[in-house]
Amino acid sequence: MDVATSNGNKPHGLRVEAGVGNRRKSSATAAGRRISAAAGANGEEAVAIVEGAQLGEADRRLAEMGYVQVYKREFSWLSCFSFAVSVSGLFSSVTTTFSYPLYAGGAASAVWCWLISGAGCMCIALSVSELVSAYPTSGGLYFTCKYLAPERWVPEISWICGWLNLLGQIAGVASTEYGAAQLLLAAVSMGTNFTYKPTQGHTVGVMAAITTVHGAINSMNTSALEKITKTYVLFHIGVLVSCCITLLVMCKDKNSTHYVWTNVTPDSGWTPTGWSFLFGFLSVSWTMTDYDATAHIAEEIKNPELKAPWSISAALGFTYIGGWLFTIVLAYCMGDPAAILASEVGQPVAQIFYNNIGKSGGIFFTVAAFVIMNFCAIVSIQAGSRTVWAYSRDEMLPLSRVWYKINRVTTTPLYAVWVFTISCILIDLIGLGSYITIAAIFNICAIALDWSYCIPIICKLLYGKFRPGPWHLGRAGFWVNLWAVTWTLFVSVIFILPTIRPVTPANMNYACVILVGIGLFALLYWVIAGQFYYFGPRVKAQLLVASAARSSGDSSGEERAEKVAEY
Repeated sequence: MDVATSNGNKPHGLRVEAGVGNRRKSSATAAGRRISAAAGANGEEAVAIVEGAQLGEADRRLAEMGYVQVYKREFSWLSCFSFAVSVSGLFSSVTTTFSYPLYAGGAASAVWCWLISGAGCMCIALSVSELVSAYPTSGGLYFTCKYLAPERWVPEISWICGWLNLLGQIAGVASTEYGAAQLLLAAVSMGTNFTYKPTQGHTVGVMAAITTVHGAINSMNTSALEKITKTYVLFHIGVLVSCCITLLVMCKDKNSTHYVWTNVTPDSGWTPTGWSFLFGFLSVSWTMTDYDATAHIAEEIKNPELKAPWSISAALGFTYIGGWLFTIVLAYCMGDPAAILASEVGQPVAQIFYNNIGKSGGIFFTVAAFVIMNFCAIVSIQAGSRTVWAYSRDEMLPLSRVWYKINRVTTTPLYAVWVFTISCILIDLIGLGSYITIAAIFNICAIALDWSYCIPIICKLLYGKFRPGPWHLGRAGFWVNLWAVTWTLFVSVIFILPTIRPVTPANMNYACVILVGIGLFALLYWVIAGQFYYFGPRVKAQLLVASAARSSGDSSGEERAEKVAEY
């Protein structure tokens, strides 16, 4: 595999050697011994020897973890925070998922479930931040299995973690693109005084078009993406604040405080009422997810061991508080929940905008939600494409050598961008035949992503191999990690249950069926092929640390000078 940069030049302070021999596992070894490299199909694989004295701190740490720096580090504090906020798509995500707590238990379910579930999601976010600080690579939490799991089980554990994460990201982007199409068509319907009613075919067609546009945007270089990304959060916060103020001012017939905080009116058909109430957690979990998206661009961030975890934790904190306050405003201003749930627009929050602000204001904020959903999709495709690239670097995916290639002009992995983009479109095309099936695929997004985080968190708790980075939770880490896993286990049960009863083929939640099917496929794929070529995160670089003897010109110290730094 080529370790040179896209323009054909080797990174500064790097030389390439070929390790020859039989295919074997690639793993870090103790200082003073060379790291073995898994041989390629022709019996050898290029291994970069990186001279540590000539590297920046971030590139040096990446080399210590076995990888060569390929991307330009362009992302700053603001662009990292903006990226992390945009992944949640707070304003648009709440807009498209507000119906779930209303069906579950009405206003009280919406308000209280945000407060309770948000705390659990924050524990996951903080746990992820801690691991990202210690092991900042484009592989995200998948890569951390190399250091947290028992060495003999690294291939199997990282295989499961990696496929769950990639599946969750693809399903997440597909659902985001689908939601964006729904918002745009809702605005169009509103503009025609509801004479136009979107069809399933229209939604899928618009989805395919905007997803293609987002793929094209992600075909730009890192510098351009960074400049665009830093503007997202400013627009997002501006829309959120202005919408909340406008609704509170324009709404003339607000619900009472007693109604907002205590009224429980379940329309889901589940009994007892308390169980139905719990389905309100779904809106929160779909909004506060994809925590490690910022980690997947770690190799494009300056000082990623600090900026990435701070951005993740701060952005999710903002999402938690902002999402809860926005939900409270919607609960006060929504009027009769039965009326907005029956809206012809198909988006209850868009109907709230229309009822309180009028046609022009309703269209404006619905389009604003559409724009923010686009931001979410763009950054998610960037994170997803870097995930494909990182997995291909470890030869985990079929045709890895194709997806790992870096374009010479953009210095980004264009093949990875487009295979990820096309995968999202193909999933959404299922909606032409069966909305129930595609909805089930969307449902597994949060389950797959959250468990891809919990696997390394569990390894951290069980095996005690974790070495913290500069951002860590200290003594609170154990309890935060434990609650993150416990909460994920609890909420996963809710995710796989149908949200409406009585259960019919038309409202059944087929997420459990799809999860079992995907699990069997991953297991079969591992048995047939994966175990023979995948050995976990591979070593692509060795760090050369010069000794005092070598630096003083003593040639006898040359051999002693060459050692591999152990991370």
